[in-house]
Amino acid sequence: MGERASDEDLSAIQTQLGRAPRDVHSIAYRCPCSHPAVVETNPRLSDGTPFPTFYYATCPNLTAAISTLENSPLMEEMNERLIKKRGVQAIRFCATSATRDAANRELFIDGVKAILGVEPEVISGEQEAELSFIGATYQLNQIGAPYLVVDIGGGSTEFVYGINTVEAAVSENIGCVRMSERHLNSSPPSKAQIDLAITDIDNAIKDAASRVPISNAQTFIAVAGTATTVAAAALGLDRYDRDLIHLARISAEKTHQVCQNFLGFERSEIASLGYMHPGRVDVIAAGSLVLSRIMALSGASEFVASESDILDGMALLLAK
Repeated sequence: MGERASDEDLSAIQTQLGRAPRDVHSIAYRCPCSHPAVVETNPRLSDGTPFPTFYYATCPNLTAAISTLENSPLMEEMNERLIKKRGVQAIRFCATSATRDAANRELFIDGVKAILGVEPEVISGEQEAELSFIGATYQLNQIGAPYLVVDIGGGSTEFVYGINTVEAAVSENIGCVRMSERHLNSSPPSKAQIDLAITDIDNAIKDAASRVPISNAQTFIAVAGTATTVAAAALGLDRYDRDLIHLARISAEKTHQVCQNFLGFERSEIASLGYMHPGRVDVIAAGSLVLSRIMALSGASEFVASESDILDGMALLLAK
């Protein structure tokens, strides 16, 4: 777990980068001279801009070494060795909302092609919903259908409804990072901040319900880090255990209680939890509130936590 960035750290990073650092929340690694070398950055900047690089190298010596490797044939060679070793027969590289939103996405696409020899496919929101739905539901064999699959991301939350295919889907701008920045920007947040967040979240859920029948689902499946972290807390785990979390059924009562706990914790208390990923410390209170409000407004009595998501959907479609 990275240590909180101090004012001295931020000043050193500004010197290293030649510009003011953006939304750094901790130092992941220091060079031998004790200066920051790698920082952890939020998945969305404070202005809402997607920032897909969680670990960001700042040390000039380190970035020079990385650039040397990237500009050599080594990366493509290593990729080819890995493909051969694993017996890979098909490759699909999907880029989602961060790349869709980026005005300079061609730079990313060209860079991946040059370094890995693979061309990323920038998929639409509809394709993203379909892949997430397939990944989240394939192990259930339509038992408990129809399903509502909810993916609480950083900037948005996706609502996807269907039985064996997607019948309705919508994306709402109530992701855990966005809600943290917009409302819950103190630790712990005040009652006034929470009340404003609930109003914002509830309005978005009601809008989603006008287009997706969120109360008609027999099974509510929640994917991604917010849901699995809430599940870890509800299960009383000392550390994150994927096998125990996957397909665990978490009651609405437990979900609401976990949410209240996170909203009441100091940042240091959240960071000390054994199952907590360091990148989720600052946003889990908002994420759990989004999940809690969806359960309250949809009338769901429980949610199924799923470790399977868009990546599994991509693999399953490739295998067909």
